[in-house]
Amino acid sequence: MNTKKLLLQLLPGFIPLFAFILADEIWGTRTGLLVAIGLGIIELAWYWVKDKKFDKFILFDTLLIVVLGVVSILLENEVFFKLKPALIGVLMCAILGVSAFTPSNILLNMSKRYLKGMELNDQQYQQFRRNLKIMFWLFTGYTLLVFYSVWFMSKEAWAFISGGLFYILFGVYFLYEFARSYTRRRKKEPVEWLPLLNNKGEIIGKAPRSVCHSDKTLLHPVVHLHVINSKGEIYLQKRPVNKLVQPGKWDTAVGGHISYGEDVDTSLRREAEEEIGIQDFKADLVAHYIWESDVEREYVFCFVTRYNGHINPNSTELADGRFWSRSEIKSNLGKDVFTPNFEEEFRNVLAKK
Repeated sequence: MNTKKLLLQLLPGFIPLFAFILADEIWGTRTGLLVAIGLGIIELAWYWVKDKKFDKFILFDTLLIVVLGVVSILLENEVFFKLKPALIGVLMCAILGVSAFTPSNILLNMSKRYLKGMELNDQQYQQFRRNLKIMFWLFTGYTLLVFYSVWFMSKEAWAFISGGLFYILFGVYFLYEFARSYTRRRKKEPVEWLPLLNNKGEIIGKAPRSVCHSDKTLLHPVVHLHVINSKGEIYLQKRPVNKLVQPGKWDTAVGGHISYGEDVDTSLRREAEEEIGIQDFKADLVAHYIWESDVEREYVFCFVTRYNGHINPNSTELADGRFWSRSEIKSNLGKDVFTPNFEEEFRNVLAKK
C-alpha cells in the first residue's frame, strides 16, 4: 500500500460534494443538498454490502455536507457550505503532516492495519515518506487556494477549484510519479548484492540486499565496530527514526553489510568512514556470531578499537552520536533505549573490554 493508493481510496468520499455542486447549479441549494445526502447514503449502503462496514470517510463527508448545508440554508449564507472542502483539506494536511514529518506515521499504520503482514524495507520506507511530504505540500497549497476562492472568487471558480482542480492536480502528480518510476526502471539501477553464508560463515552464494531483508533464511554477513576511548567510554550512534529496524534507538558505533566480493576488513573501514568519518584506526576481531531479527538473519563480525581521535558522524546516515560511560549504559539497559543487538554485545563482549 502506498500514498497514491490510499488517496485513491479516499476519492469516493468526495462524490457527494461534486453531486451537490452539479445539482445546485441546476435545481438550487436545497435540492442539491438532498441529492448529495441521497448519494452519500447510497455509497454507504454499497460499501456496507461489499465490505460489511461503513466507509468512515464517506460518512464524515456526508455528515459534513448535512451540517454545513443546513447552516448555510438557515443563515442564507453560502460561505458555510463552501468552506467544507477546505475543512477536509485541513484534516488531510494534518494527517499527512504528522505522517511525513514525525515518527507517528498514521498512514503507514493504517496500511499495515488493512494489509496484514505488510513490511517495507528502508528504500521503500524512504520512498513512502517522500510521497507523503510531496502530498502534504500539494494538499496545503490546494487547501489555501480553496479558502481563497471561498472569499474572493466567484461561485463558478470555487466549484472548479474545490472539485475538478482536485482531480487535475493529483492526476498530474500521479502521472509524474508513474513516469519517474518508469524512467528509473529503464535505467536499471545497480542491485546491491550480498554474500550468502552457511552457519560456519562460509560463502555459499549471493542474493540482492532486498531479498536478504525479505527472507530470514538467507544468512548474510555484517560488520560491527565498537569505538572505546581512553576513559573506557563507548561511542554509540543513534539510528534515524525512518529506519525499518529499531528506529530512533542507540546502537553500535558502526554497523553495515559486507558486499559480495568484499573482504571483512575492507567493509569495516568503508563503513567506519561512511558513518563516523574515521580512517586511521586499528581494530581487533573479538567475536563472530549469528544474530536474527524480525527482518533478517546476520552473521556478525564484531570488532573493537581504542580511539581518541576526532569523530564526525554522517548526518545523512545517523541521527546523532556520542560517547557513553559504562555506568550510563548499564542504567539504561532494558529500557528500550538501545537496540537489542547492542545490549547483547555489551553484556557478552564489551563487559570484558
